Amino acid sequence: MNVISKINDLRLTIDHLKNTGKTIGFVPTMGFLHEGHLTLAKEARTNNEVVVMSIFVNPLQFGPNEDFDRYPRDVERDTELARMSGVDILFIPDVADMYPGKQSITMNVEERVDVLCGRKREGHFDGVVTVLTKLFHLVQPTRAYFGQKDAQQVAVVEGLVSDYFFPIEIIRVPTVREEDGLAKSSRNVYLSQDERQVAPFLYESLQEARKRIEEGERSPSFLTGMISKIIQENTSGTIDYVEVYSYPEFRELKRLEGDIIIAVAVQFQQARLIDNIIISVQPEEDYYV
Repeated sequence: MNVISKINDLRLTIDHLKNTGKTIGFVPTMGFLHEGHLTLAKEARTNNEVVVMSIFVNPLQFGPNEDFDRYPRDVERDTELARMSGVDILFIPDVADMYPGKQSITMNVEERVDVLCGRKREGHFDGVVTVLTKLFHLVQPTRAYFGQKDAQQVAVVEGLVSDYFFPIEIIRVPTVREEDGLAKSSRNVYLSQDERQVAPFLYESLQEARKRIEEGERSPSFLTGMISKIIQENTSGTIDYVEVYSYPEFRELKRLEGDIIIAVAVQFQQARLIDNIIISVQPEEDYYV
């Protein structure tokens, strides 16, 4: 595995790969790798000749009261995990290299960001598309891989690629979970022992919603109320949101139909957890045929 920290070194390497016609699978991360990230790398390995992973804790994604300084980092551990997962090139740039001075052009996301996490994290997705635009230009991937746990981010990235004609295929990879259903996340390490025991109820509540939809339920308000009740009765966390929208457009729905997302966010003492499921819902007139 080739570990690269300088932008010019990465450019030379990518130019060589492109000249030889290699397909490139790209996995952008903020490090502190867990099985979710490694699953993305393994998926990229199966469909591309070269796998590139980046590790960069992007300061533009963090607000003034968020956990940029606390965000877990372990480059030595991440490097070994990336190597074991079949990564060919690991790009670990410095902040000073990625943002060498005040930017003369800024990017602003207008759609798909005024709901869920984006509602309270003003500027977060502007930071996401800014760093990904830089990374996409540097890596020039054939395909880029994103976990469905961050479903709003996936929707925003798909919009970026579509709007700006990036010649990249975005691959959605299903959420990787612990045996008890908890979505894997770098922030799970901040859960207390008691919180870790009850955190799987987030996914259990979503699974109950799926079951109700399969039985014919089509009311978003019924589902959000049911999910909220399950979480409140079984965990010590504070609900940030429980919401249902069309996906990936994030339009409000009066009745469920088409591709939808049901998403939750719960604040525990030291960790804010998110989870979601995406379901294709048949129109009501077809359901009872």
